[in-house]
Amino acid sequence: MDNITHSLVGALIGQAGLKKKTGLAMPALIIGANLPDVDAACFFWLNGVEHLAFRRGITHGPPALVLLPLILAGLLYGIDRWQASRGKRPESRLPVSFKWLFLLSFIGCLTHPALDWLNVYGIRLLEPFSSRWFYGDVLFIIDIWLWVLMGFATWFSLRRERRAGEWKQPARIALSVALAYIGVNALITARAEAAVTDSPTGAEVVIASPPPLWSWQREMISGGNGLYTIGADKTLPGIPLDRCDLAAAGEADEQVRAFLFWSRTPLIVPREDGSYWLADARYYDPLSRDRFTVKIPELECEGLVSG
Repeated sequence: MDNITHSLVGALIGQAGLKKKTGLAMPALIIGANLPDVDAACFFWLNGVEHLAFRRGITHGPPALVLLPLILAGLLYGIDRWQASRGKRPESRLPVSFKWLFLLSFIGCLTHPALDWLNVYGIRLLEPFSSRWFYGDVLFIIDIWLWVLMGFATWFSLRRERRAGEWKQPARIALSVALAYIGVNALITARAEAAVTDSPTGAEVVIASPPPLWSWQREMISGGNGLYTIGADKTLPGIPLDRCDLAAAGEADEQVRAFLFWSRTPLIVPREDGSYWLADARYYDPLSRDRFTVKIPELECEGLVSG
């Protein structure tokens, strides 16, 4: 999910009462909820589509979900001690407990892969022990309804707290409603995917992709072997994967290898100039042809002219 959603989840967990466990609890929860996305730094050293294969992997796996909270807790604890040594520690701050800082950072970090699993992009939950991708197909990566619910609840809880009212309940209710909302969407996805037993390109792969705004609807993707149908009858352009030597193409080009590792529904799209491009049916857009695509160099395909 997007980082606004991650941050709001961390903030609501704090407003539900956990922020009273230790000083600097809210930074631990909110930063922790975003911390696995440190892998975004890969844009500084990876080229082209290689970042697609790197993201949502090693920093989202079990070892990182222990080490990252430990590092965050140590930094926050050190900041508190440093401020105290300089006489600049805020008087209103609660005593800081390293144990609670670690636990809250850990809770925040755990919410991150749980949310990332919800969309069609996927996440490698078991890295570095397994590079298998997991997909929830439950929510779009940015869910405006979660923004509205959690944003309002966070503001309302903080407002009540400033006025010495009951401030934990709004956060707890919002978290419960958010979980129920996710559960309902998971049920919608499960039913939509189960309903597709056949399509013009087969039903080897069936994905119920949530749209950006109307979260109760689903864009169905079905097919396999590089041939996919969107909805009931819109067949995407492409040629069967088994007609081309993609293994050799991947060995020859790191971009192709990275794309194939990341792609869930790969398809080969011939272009007017005779070249072949890898795309993914989840993100295929004929009007933005270079988005989530990579050119395949000198691809040999049976019965086709090499590009």
